[in-house]
Amino acid sequence: MDVYRLLKLNRKIKSYRIKFLALWVLHVFNKRYLAVNLDPVLACNLRCKMCYFTDKEYVKKPKGQFKQEELEQVAKVIFKRALKLQIGCGTEPTLYKNLPELVRLGKKYHVPYISLTTNANLLNSESIEALLKAGLNEFTISLHGVTKESYENFMQKGNYEKFHEVFRSFQQLKKRFDFKVRINYTFNKDNFYELKELFNYFDGKSFDILQIRPIRKIGETEYNDFNLDSVRNDYPIVIKRIKQSCLENNITLLASDEIPKVENVNSSSFIYDYTFCYVSPTSFWKDDFNWKEESFNSYAKKIGWGKQLFSNIFRSKSELRSRSNRLNYEIELN
Repeated sequence: MDVYRLLKLNRKIKSYRIKFLALWVLHVFNKRYLAVNLDPVLACNLRCKMCYFTDKEYVKKPKGQFKQEELEQVAKVIFKRALKLQIGCGTEPTLYKNLPELVRLGKKYHVPYISLTTNANLLNSESIEALLKAGLNEFTISLHGVTKESYENFMQKGNYEKFHEVFRSFQQLKKRFDFKVRINYTFNKDNFYELKELFNYFDGKSFDILQIRPIRKIGETEYNDFNLDSVRNDYPIVIKRIKQSCLENNITLLASDEIPKVENVNSSSFIYDYTFCYVSPTSFWKDDFNWKEESFNSYAKKIGWGKQLFSNIFRSKSELRSRSNRLNYEIELN
């Protein structure tokens, strides 16, 4: 399954009413439509300056990790509805020791696409191969700096040489396995311009998707300059250059043509709150969902989930707009 073509299809279908109708039909007929984002452990080995792990108040919060039997219950409750399983949403999943078993659990329930979001510093050729053999479809790699100086400045405790070693392993393993590598680059005014040199530092054969997204406030982070006005005019020029490099390397680019404003929401984002399902040791989709005792269908019936999806077909854009929390990203498919 190509999730990026589904994303592109979502953008091509302009009518949010049609999208909610499709979701309602999928829900009624017990089909897959959820993007399950699962954090198996609430911890991280790095202290990236733009991440809430540098927020002093956040790190005081209780941490935790799933037990194997709990993950099996999670899978039983939600994986049959998952169109995609994203392992790692806001923490570092490679700290979880049973990671290949979690991937196998996803495959047991026939989840079509399983991705791992990681800073890659704890990966090596052996652990990558173990995840691929378990059935992983994609590695999504967080990157906050192209050069060594910038990378190790923004991704504190990260090792630039080790990071590149992982990408060399990706390139070698691509000869034996069918999988994708995606780079998620979060930019600010201080690491933006080095994006022009990305393909001088990273081989285009080592990754398949590149997402470029602006910094967002996600807590009282160490780096807290969210003003992008100084790069706004140059952004389209840099993106045009990156688009050309992506075309030459057959790489899918996820980036807006202009720096999107947080308040700008398009209709492709309206369904986000109805397809996104976050699961962690301290959270499971909805606050009142007793997932250890309830099934997805029984809970959905209790809260009238199907009725909500159906009602949204007839709601106005203004009614739906306040519920959306998505930035706009254009998708270029090569």
